[in-house]
Amino acid sequence: MGASIELTAVTDTVHFVQTDLVNWTLVTDGNGVLVIDAGYPGQRGDVVESVRRLGFQMQDVRAFLLTHAHVDHFGSAIGFAKTLGTPVYTHAAEVGHAKREYLEQVAPIDLVTRIWQPRYLAWTAAIIGKGALTREGIPGTQALGEDIAATLPGTPTAIPTPGHTGGHCSYLVDGVLVSGDALVTGHPLSSRRGPQLLPGLFNHDQQSCLRSLDALGMLDTEVVLPGHGPVWRGPVRDAVRQAAR
Repeated sequence: MGASIELTAVTDTVHFVQTDLVNWTLVTDGNGVLVIDAGYPGQRGDVVESVRRLGFQMQDVRAFLLTHAHVDHFGSAIGFAKTLGTPVYTHAAEVGHAKREYLEQVAPIDLVTRIWQPRYLAWTAAIIGKGALTREGIPGTQALGEDIAATLPGTPTAIPTPGHTGGHCSYLVDGVLVSGDALVTGHPLSSRRGPQLLPGLFNHDQQSCLRSLDALGMLDTEVVLPGHGPVWRGPVRDAVRQAAR
């Protein structure tokens, strides 16, 4: 589990990286790369490889943009921010979370009580191997504003989708929705396939998750790049209906 990456060109500028643990998105403009989400700390090499496959080096990464600050979505950015000074942005409401001024993440005890289930045992072992237990934050995280977004590849548009975390935010880039964990299409702990919410123990506010689904359903896009699971192609309102069920 977590051993390889699958890179898919979604548009001329948007590329989706899928792994069996978590996904991220690369947006290019010819002069550099925007990385939306960053995988676990132990997936640093996978992030480097995905950037390299597009013909770039990590020094060409203009910024990391986070949907939220769970360790599986910002882990590798911790090291790149330190060693390369790569800027890290997120929604203003998630900045404190990324800095680890507080933590909105599943409690270890909630996982321990389920560890007898083979699916949970295998997943827990895999993510611990990728650095899931780190509590380090990124002190230099900044809020994404329209002025900053205008300078980044793809000029991402923020779509606030709180619920999974208090400041979770999805993004529209080149007509494609990067939904993070507000809307996923699979997860190692889920027996379902297709659009869905993550299991409730992972969500900070389940009712807000449902309200955010409604907000996503109003968008006019037919490609969703989720934080977990494969690409969804089709009207986003159809994906939302499936997830709400």
